[in-house]
Amino acid sequence: MSNANDRGAAPKHGAVCWNELNVHDVERAKKFYSQTLGWSFEGTPMDGVTYWIISSQGARVGGMFEMKGPEFEGVPEHWLTYIGVDDVDARLEKAKAAGATICKDAFEIPGVGRMAVLQQPGGAFVAWMTPAPRPNG
Repeated sequence: MSNANDRGAAPKHGAVCWNELNVHDVERAKKFYSQTLGWSFEGTPMDGVTYWIISSQGARVGGMFEMKGPEFEGVPEHWLTYIGVDDVDARLEKAKAAGATICKDAFEIPGVGRMAVLQQPGGAFVAWMTPAPRPNG
């Protein structure tokens, strides 16, 4: 889930490091983006579901998550941008102090990193992520 890490370098603090499409119908989204942009999709198991890695001309450009379950009722399909941060927990404290609402507190995805979802004071949603340390560097 980190295209910057796929290139061997961690994303810089404050830089966009991933984009994720959150949908209710994965097959419909895959069909649309493969027909219109030529994207391809590779499924990978994650926490009992399939997470879809999106590629364009062989390069990983994002991921796709299927919103299943009652917690997603009424949530429209959307793109979620991830911004790399140096310390997600410390940055969340700063975000709260600056008026943000924490939507999903910091959590760990092994081998990927620690992330959280927040709503900035103006209402936009964003994810912040501290990538997992890379092996050998």
